[in-house]
Amino acid sequence: MKKSMLLSFAAAALLVPAAALASAQSEIVTAATHAGFAAAGKDLATVHMHLHHTLNCLVGPSGMGFDAKELDPCAHAGSGAIPDAKSAAAKTALQAAAAEARTGIAETDLAKAQKDAADTQAMLKKAE
Repeated sequence: MKKSMLLSFAAAALLVPAAALASAQSEIVTAATHAGFAAAGKDLATVHMHLHHTLNCLVGPSGMGFDAKELDPCAHAGSGAIPDAKSAAAKTALQAAAAEARTGIAETDLAKAQKDAADTQAMLKKAE
């Protein structure tokens, strides 16, 4: 009995990191998808909206730049790709993508905002 309980706890412990890793991965994929939507946006409002979705997925509800007035397509996936990332290198890459998304959100020129969105998507594709 003790042995089977011990094995159950060990198995559960192994699943937790995998679940956290899976949530970060799904958040990155979703963020990249919305960055792509932003890059294809036909007007500045659409580009900004999808970049907000991207940023919300990356930083999570407690992160810098999270906008509760905008959709969080990763709301049920985890705490945000950056907080859920396990390695320092992954966090650094995702923080750079978040900074690029913030640049696009602040941009008032459509073509430049679309480029920022495309650059954000490319950065996230590398992080997948």
